[in-house]
Amino acid sequence: MSYIKPKFRHPNLPTNRLGYTVADYDGAVSTLCAGCGHDSISAAIRNACFASALEPHRIAKISGIGCSSKMPTYFLGKSHGFNSVHGRMPSVATGASLANRDLTYVGVSGDGDTASIGMGQFIHLIRRNLNMTYIVANNGCYGLTKGQDSATADLGSVSKAGDANPFDGIDLASLAILQGASFVGRSFSGDKTQLEPLIRAAMAHKGFAFIDVVSPCVTFNNHAGSTKSYSETRDHLDVMPLDFVPMREEIRTQYAEGTTQSVTLHDGSVIHLHKADTSYRSDDRKSAMHAVQTAEDEGRILTGLLYLDPDSQDLHQNIQLASRPLNELGKDELCPGSKVLNSINEGLR
Repeated sequence: MSYIKPKFRHPNLPTNRLGYTVADYDGAVSTLCAGCGHDSISAAIRNACFASALEPHRIAKISGIGCSSKMPTYFLGKSHGFNSVHGRMPSVATGASLANRDLTYVGVSGDGDTASIGMGQFIHLIRRNLNMTYIVANNGCYGLTKGQDSATADLGSVSKAGDANPFDGIDLASLAILQGASFVGRSFSGDKTQLEPLIRAAMAHKGFAFIDVVSPCVTFNNHAGSTKSYSETRDHLDVMPLDFVPMREEIRTQYAEGTTQSVTLHDGSVIHLHKADTSYRSDDRKSAMHAVQTAEDEGRILTGLLYLDPDSQDLHQNIQLASRPLNELGKDELCPGSKVLNSINEGLR
């Protein structure tokens, strides 16, 4: 079996405003299990980058270890990439961003890579508000090691071996909101209508943008009794549709009924959020926490844009880094000499 995609593409494929076709955002052929939700996430990332007309070579993909962390191989084959060690993707992403702030950073992780071994680094990444999109492909199990429960497995969820999980699962979306993330969303790998604009909005956001994506494992966690199977997830989704409108396009919304909240991002793009609850405000942290917890208590999975801070200040602003990428600074700028150092010291006396 070949894992290399043919180079031939239909000559009349539509192009985005930069002249790229969606094929320019492809990667290698996936080696994940057929029907894996992770492949749907890869396709959503590819489509989002194409629709937002991002230059592939100006994107950096970073991952850790796990089925989810193999995903960057399957999209954006012409982008920068770094597959780090288990749970350490946040450190690599932080270092890369500090060196070159001009790239668009997309981190891909899993529930084991983030909620277990990588939990400490994940928390500090939120705290620093690094300017990146962080996507967790959440299937509630360790797919590479035969399906043991992960830290996000729900209480009472039954594994393929028939054992019920005795522990409460970690809700990464609630944790991200509580710890101060400036953009928090949740979606389902089988809902590209919601997932793709959510990813586009996350990449346009200035600051740390976190998306928790329920992505069923078709091999080890798609059976009766699992709370993260395709059937169980579809039966309990509480969907908040949204539109992402770049500033160069006509600002409009498709929703005729209910209430819609519009939020303007730093670059002038607009997110239209169709609210499931008329009292829900996506720019209020307490309201977001209450909505997520209420849905969980009622056995529902609230999806969509859960929280957004439109006035977010990212890491580069908070520590007052140079406006130019550090990897572009020359020797004289990095080492200005003893006279400059002495003048700084004198000014601090």
